[in-house]
Amino acid sequence: MPTIFSSISAILTKEQEEEGKTTQKSQTFSPSPTFNFKSYMLEKASSVNKALEEAVLLQEPLKIHESMRYSLLAGGKRVRPMLCIAACELVGGQESIAMPAACAVEMIHTMSLMHDDLPCMDNDDLRRGKPTNHKVFGEDVAVLAGDALLAYAFEHMAIATKGVPSERIVRVIGELARSIGSEGLVAGQVVDICSEGNSDVGLDHLEFIHIHKTAALLEGSVVLGAILGGANDEEVAKLRKFARCIGLLFQVVDDILDVTKSSQELGKTAGKDLLADKTTYPKLIGIDKSREFAEKLNREAQEQLAGFDPEKATPLIALANYIAYRDN
Repeated sequence: MPTIFSSISAILTKEQEEEGKTTQKSQTFSPSPTFNFKSYMLEKASSVNKALEEAVLLQEPLKIHESMRYSLLAGGKRVRPMLCIAACELVGGQESIAMPAACAVEMIHTMSLMHDDLPCMDNDDLRRGKPTNHKVFGEDVAVLAGDALLAYAFEHMAIATKGVPSERIVRVIGELARSIGSEGLVAGQVVDICSEGNSDVGLDHLEFIHIHKTAALLEGSVVLGAILGGANDEEVAKLRKFARCIGLLFQVVDDILDVTKSSQELGKTAGKDLLADKTTYPKLIGIDKSREFAEKLNREAQEQLAGFDPEKATPLIALANYIAYRDN
């Protein structure tokens, strides 16, 4: 399977090892000193949570809507919606324009977690510090609630997005569908499943899984916001590469955390990749090299923001650093 980035082996040479010790962190950008990232996160998460609460109401049939709301409103960092909003604001748009799309990507992300936790998939009992959806509502309802969130994500984005030309709405619907279908998230999921227990999985194969399983929806989140905000093709291309880098970065860090943190610290079951005999970056190249690769991806991502207004780019820079240095 073709690799999307330059081969990871490039970061494993002795020369780059020595260079990396002194330059890696210095080459990432720093957000504006007046920018309070914690306040930004809290403010945007609050806005997103309010919008999600209002989007999925408790109505008949109660069981399915209770299940949908149980997972959708269970907390979480809301990174994908924040990326969508930040990308929109970067190119001159407003939060209100991007919010329906931001909610849509969170609905789809939640669906993917609900289905991922099912016994036929990862068979997990814990998500965001709470029992997984199927443990509370049963497998049948959990499947249907995930399906309902998937369908409603597109309905909500199509109906609730205001203040932009209809062709942009059509474009983002197509973009989001592609990012989660058989050439996106689903592709990564199925190749991941088929790779369990396979000792021949290499770095290119692993990168394919993560680019599709994790990075595709993060990429979609950023690109949706950019398109809705009125970005031109060149800006969309730069932000797409930014998002693809941080999407892979997100998964590399996830792999590291899975073997270095406890279930209590993560809010989900730790070490499950090891138990499932899944191939991960730490398994293939070790934790130290995985951390070097994460630094490289963060630098490459932030380089894509160099041509944008520095002040408007600050939230995306801060979000990239947050993804790189998070501990859960």
